[in-house]
Amino acid sequence: MFLHPMSWPNGKKCAASVTFDIDADSLVRVGRPKDADLRLQPISMGRYGPTVAVPRILETYRRLELTQTFFMPGWVMEEYPDTVEAILKDGHEIGHHSWAHEDPMEHSDEVEAELFERALDTHIKMTGHKPRGYRAPVYSITPAIVNRLIEHDFLYDSSMMADDLPYEVVTNSGSLIEIPPHWGTDDWPPFAHMGELDYIMPVRGPSDGIKAFIEEFDAMYEAGGFWMPVLHPFLTGRLARWRELERHIERIVEQGDVWLTSMENIAEHAKSTGSRLRQENLDTGSTPATPLTP
Repeated sequence: MFLHPMSWPNGKKCAASVTFDIDADSLVRVGRPKDADLRLQPISMGRYGPTVAVPRILETYRRLELTQTFFMPGWVMEEYPDTVEAILKDGHEIGHHSWAHEDPMEHSDEVEAELFERALDTHIKMTGHKPRGYRAPVYSITPAIVNRLIEHDFLYDSSMMADDLPYEVVTNSGSLIEIPPHWGTDDWPPFAHMGELDYIMPVRGPSDGIKAFIEEFDAMYEAGGFWMPVLHPFLTGRLARWRELERHIERIVEQGDVWLTSMENIAEHAKSTGSRLRQENLDTGSTPATPLTP
């Protein structure tokens, strides 16, 4: 089923991480910078994520005794410090997700470097340490960003899609673990509808939209793989949608044979597998270095 199958700790059949990107109103402010403050409908929809949905999600995690991963732009962290505090208080991971959800392809790498460092400083100031993981806005990662992650000793990225399972990206300057996302497990296609970003699609019902995630999980569970939905609080955190996904998470927990954990733990485990981990070579134009795994 997999060219490079992975085994999971304590005899678990498969692994999973439920990840949330907390973009809040940064999406509208970057997409419509001239008049974002006048666009109260999308601004309020984005604010729903950290102020209403995240507390709901955290309550579920506390009840089920789960530790998971959130990705936050630095600007969002500074605008919503109570959200950061609540996530950290419950022991969850916060990953780097740009400064304000800017697309790196829309500006020079010099600008991107400044924004990346600004967000990194915010992480250190608000969490007490560097983040271990990174996810690019809209998965728009560049070779220069990969080099930057390696330079700053990031453990993993979650933006590239070259496999079903975690793998190692090896560059001329070093390497890092890739935990691949996929649009089939992203909640933007079934639930997002935002004219301000020129994204107008039919919104699917809660059970219909969540069904695709469950089918992806079932396939990964059967094959002993890894399941990682990429969610947004202002989308999947809405009451009816979260109720549907919460029921599925409850079933996973009750089964007892799924390692449901943070992305950092998944990446550390992948790194520990050594030569059994698949390697993907990526030319980023830097000087040669040795891979992470032997």
